[in-house]
Amino acid sequence: MRRRPDEHCDRGGQGSGTDGARNEKRRGSRARGLPRRAYAEKALQRGALFAHRRRHFSPAAESGLNRGIRSFVLRQGRTTPSQQRALEELMPRFGISFSDSPLDAVAAFGRKAPLVLEIGSGMGETTAEIARADPGIDYLAIEVHGPGVGSLLKKIDELGLKNLRVLRHDAVEALEKMIADGMLAGLHLFFPDPWPKKRHHKRRLVQPPFVALVARKLAPGGYFHAATDWSEYAEQIESVLAAEPMLEKAGQAKNRPLTKFERRGLNLGHPVRDLLFLRRKE
Repeated sequence: MRRRPDEHCDRGGQGSGTDGARNEKRRGSRARGLPRRAYAEKALQRGALFAHRRRHFSPAAESGLNRGIRSFVLRQGRTTPSQQRALEELMPRFGISFSDSPLDAVAAFGRKAPLVLEIGSGMGETTAEIARADPGIDYLAIEVHGPGVGSLLKKIDELGLKNLRVLRHDAVEALEKMIADGMLAGLHLFFPDPWPKKRHHKRRLVQPPFVALVARKLAPGGYFHAATDWSEYAEQIESVLAAEPMLEKAGQAKNRPLTKFERRGLNLGHPVRDLLFLRRKE
């Protein structure tokens, strides 16, 4: 029977008539020379990680949205010293803290301007380039991956961008709590995780409840721009967007810088589809 992650901790010989060392040897799970205390701490960390992932995919529902669906997947990655410094020194300047109250965009950006939200800014190259090319628009990038947040903060500082801010939080909850209805001039969703296996399709971000939420947050005439190099996911995205009564399909999406994932997909021969829908003006 598969052990739960927390069962790999050193618990001694409870109920077995053997000492902890013999149990560790029998399981063969502790590397030779690794102190039991250090191993137990690592095992507990792994257990917490697995529990975190299980929470993300829980079927519980709240406010009509599947709370198991998140805008991100927990990824492992090394944060460089410069990215860590950016997180510590630049986040207070260019970051926005999550709040249960609606965002005061004028206070956050120091002016009143159209606001565009980007979900999943990655390492930030494309996000920074878009913001630099359109200084009359304010951009709020949502990303949870530490190295990506640090990298984007560095770019904001290096380029002197005054119209770009970063929020490190789950985008679904941020949309629900921080973005007032009709607040957004646009929303970017570039290359979301396609979850290619059929049994994982329920984890995809673009589903009817999410699209209905986005539609409410868009101002009349506001746009939802999605891009993916996964053809089957593109068909699903288009179908879900077309079924939302508050949205209508628009023409050709405006040009945007290539993302890292897009370049990778093009190198592999994957065609990229851009989908643009507008909030109906009523």
